[in-house]
Parts: sequence; C-alpha cells; structure tokens
Amino acid sequence: MKGGAPGTVDIRIAPVTRANRALVTTLQLAPEQMDFVASNADSLREAISDRDARPRAVTAGGRLVGFLMYDAPRDDDEARIYRFMIDRAWQGRGYGKAALRAVLEEIRGLGHIRHVSICYEPENEAARRLYRSAGFVEEGLDKDGEMIADLVLPAGDR
Repeated sequence: MKGGAPGTVDIRIAPVTRANRALVTTLQLAPEQMDFVASNADSLREAISDRDARPRAVTAGGRLVGFLMYDAPRDDDEARIYRFMIDRAWQGRGYGKAALRAVLEEIRGLGHIRHVSICYEPENEAARRLYRSAGFVEEGLDKDGEMIADLVLPAGDR
C-alpha cells in the first residue's frame, strides 16, 4: 500500500466549516469517477437546506484528503451515508477504508442508530469492495438505479 501501513497516518473526520469549506470544494475525483458522486460544492449547498445533513472533511495527518456527508435524524434509527469521496491524488492509500471506519465510529457514538445505509453506482467496483469489506450487504437497486447496501450495527455498539 502506498503511504505506509494502515494506521500509520492519523485519519480524522471533522465538520466542514467556513475555514475549510473552500478547500473541500477543490477536492477532485479521477475523470472516470466523476459520474459516481455529486460535486462537493453541490453537496455543501444541499447541506445548507437539509438540517439533518452532516458534511465532514476527511483529513490524513492534518491534510485534507476527502469529503463525506451523512444524515442521522434523531427520530430515526437509520443513518444514511450519501456522499463519500477521496481526492484522486490520495486514493489507493487506505484513506477511504480508514475514513469509513471513522464515520461509522462517529455514527455509533450517536447512540440511537441501529443500521447504516449507503448508496452507490452499481458499476463503481471500488465502492462495492470498500463497503462490502466493512460489512455492508447489498439490498438491491433504488428507484434511481443506485445500489443500496445496509450495515446492521451490533447491539453493543448503540
């Protein structure tokens, strides 16, 4: 793996703020991945009107490497991760896997979530492998043709 062994770089997720917002919008996917996820700028605009949205910057060793967004409404036992990307310059170093672990830890810490769902384009094999390795189980396609996968959190994690 490029960039050292897993766990050697401190991966963190933190709220997107005024201070890091512009940097988050400069993150880019590889050209062949552009159709897999909405732009970060569009996601941040969406978060302004969606009070349940939780946009997060992903950092590795203090450097911004990715972005994700999820919701976890208090009146629901399901969290939904609906944006997840690692900048093309930082892919292939285990940051996606580490960021997914970090967001799942944050979601578990909320205390009221029993399961987490995620959607992705069915042809996005990298996403499929990543989510499957974390325990997500594919449930089928939604009305927009995206794959839905679900992760049931163990009872002790809530």
